[in-house]
Amino acid sequence: MKNKFKKATAEFIGTCALVFMGTGSIFMCSPEVVPLVFGLVIMVMIYSLGHISGAHFNPAVTLGFAVVRRFPLKELGWYLGAQILGALVGSLLVKLLFSGESSIGVTTPSILIPQAFFLEVILTFILMFTIISVATDYRAQGPMTGLAIGGAVCLGAFVGGPLTGGSMNPARSFAPALIYAQWESHWLYWIAPMVGAVLAALIYEFIRCETQSGEDKKNAKGCC
Repeated sequence: MKNKFKKATAEFIGTCALVFMGTGSIFMCSPEVVPLVFGLVIMVMIYSLGHISGAHFNPAVTLGFAVVRRFPLKELGWYLGAQILGALVGSLLVKLLFSGESSIGVTTPSILIPQAFFLEVILTFILMFTIISVATDYRAQGPMTGLAIGGAVCLGAFVGGPLTGGSMNPARSFAPALIYAQWESHWLYWIAPMVGAVLAALIYEFIRCETQSGEDKKNAKGCC
């Protein structure tokens, strides 16, 4: 119980920082800078908290790991609760600091709903595919993990930002929607990221090349 609480606290802090810095930058920065802020805050939080909780900061990512049995189901509720609560606190802080503004960070599609849905699936797929690779495959792990995942978030925000908000994260979209009571097409920001994350996790597990029994892992180069 004690370790679960510590991990959940790390997820709370990381998700709070993501939403506070990321959505706050929408008010403070020019549009072309916002994706960089989202990517940078994820990178910083991964290096700060990854060794404690794994640095998910995203219910879709946690679900993806759980589906392929790389995350214990008994901790799923702890992580999801901490991520949603952290996102809510981050969004509330943004509202308190910029009380004269409305709808900061709310994600709504500017394209047709089917297009927005599939775009969020694709963006989250790429994000989760990167995460599960650098986080669980010893051949891809290394000091560049945070940079790789932060880069995936940044790219997704650059591509998806003008069209869907580039969410890729149910908690990140849920918090501003609740704080500002704006629920337009909100369902897709839950379903699409979870579909994308689960697909990415399943496909990476399928193509993952494990070493044969007795092989030296350091010498493993892949299966081709």
